[in-house]
Amino acid sequence: MKKIISFVIMTMLALSVSAQTTAPAETPSLEFVMQLKVSLGEAYSVGETPHGRRTVIPITGGTFEGPQIKGTIINGGADYQLADPKTNRTELEAIYSIKTDDGVYIHIRNKGVICSSNDEQGKPSFYFRAAPQFEAPSDSKYAWLNNAIYVCAPTWGGAGGGITLNVWKVK
Repeated sequence: MKKIISFVIMTMLALSVSAQTTAPAETPSLEFVMQLKVSLGEAYSVGETPHGRRTVIPITGGTFEGPQIKGTIINGGADYQLADPKTNRTELEAIYSIKTDDGVYIHIRNKGVICSSNDEQGKPSFYFRAAPQFEAPSDSKYAWLNNAIYVCAPTWGGAGGGITLNVWKVK
């Protein structure tokens, strides 16, 4: 009897592990939404805080464009970064607003992570991704931005030495 119970338990565990390692049938896809070319001001450091080294990078303007949206980035936002040099990891939260060409203001809160390390072969590896959240007026033609999850892949070299953000909707 003990052998049968052990066999049943082992079979259930094997099935459980097998089920967890099989990819789901439906994998999310991405749809391009916009590219933001963000100009940045001079960064300054608050210094070492109880949470890590705090750096603030002013967002001074820029432009954005996508298939359904176009406009300018409003001066006055900032990218707030918290770095841990021991782990080569930085958390970021950029808070700013954009204005569409037809005069609609949209608030953005973009959280992400920057990590640098070495891969299995000892080669340097760099990871920089973020997830912007949009707050568009509910009664505007941009309300669709409020109802999805987005990811972005930032690259250096945007407007005036700034940063470029390519944004996709997770479908």
